[in-house]
Amino acid sequence: MSARASQLPDPGTVLTERGAADSSYAVFLDYDGVLTPIVDRPMDAIMTDEMRRIVSELAKRASVCVVSGRDRPVISQLMGLDDLVVAGSHGFDIHSPETGRITHDASEGFEELVAEVTREVQERAAGIEGTLVEPKHASVALHYRAVEESAHAQVQRVVDDVLAAHPGELRVTPGKFVHEIQPKIDWNKGRAVEHLLDVLDLRAPGVLPIYVGDDITDEDAFSAPSIADGGLGVLVIDPADADARETAAAAVLADVDAVGAFLDQLAR
Repeated sequence: MSARASQLPDPGTVLTERGAADSSYAVFLDYDGVLTPIVDRPMDAIMTDEMRRIVSELAKRASVCVVSGRDRPVISQLMGLDDLVVAGSHGFDIHSPETGRITHDASEGFEELVAEVTREVQERAAGIEGTLVEPKHASVALHYRAVEESAHAQVQRVVDDVLAAHPGELRVTPGKFVHEIQPKIDWNKGRAVEHLLDVLDLRAPGVLPIYVGDDITDEDAFSAPSIADGGLGVLVIDPADADARETAAAAVLADVDAVGAFLDQLAR
């Protein structure tokens, strides 16, 4: 079930209305656009000291997992935290500081395909000024935020040509000035959230799962049964864009600062 983002309340109001303000929480967080603003260079998306403090305080009182399209080691480095469960590459690569790698049905068997596709994207995009190719554990991201608008069609042709070279093997997920190319496997952020709730034993009575995300890929998590039915999906979106966005989330926050205030409230 979806709604227009501009019509949704803030998450604090939802928790109060549900009588869940004093619940225990299992909190799942996207990274870019949630814990740090979107920036032109992906490696500049470093979490602030204040957000790091807030997330650390929340992790003392709740289960906190970061679920991102980024490579897992990169996320850990950018966060500057090593005591959280991190699901990188849209949940393909999951690591717990306590138990190490968390496996699942889709976590292996795609490495050669991803390596081949990464080389193809790098070669085809090399002549387009401003592109940035980001190799990942289970995908390759083609960033074009710094590409002149007149060359966006060239970027799209790179993606189309790579997909055509591997019929039926790949899928592409568009993001904010990025195309994410990955194996066509039935796995996404929503599946990762459901898996983590199981393996981390977070389906206990009185534990409310919350997912905070900003991108189209986060819609899979907002639609996941545990979030859509009894949990809370929170979309981070600029109010100026909210009227044009249909979402499965149940609440909205305006920006990273609002996310920090909400997480700080949960931590308290």
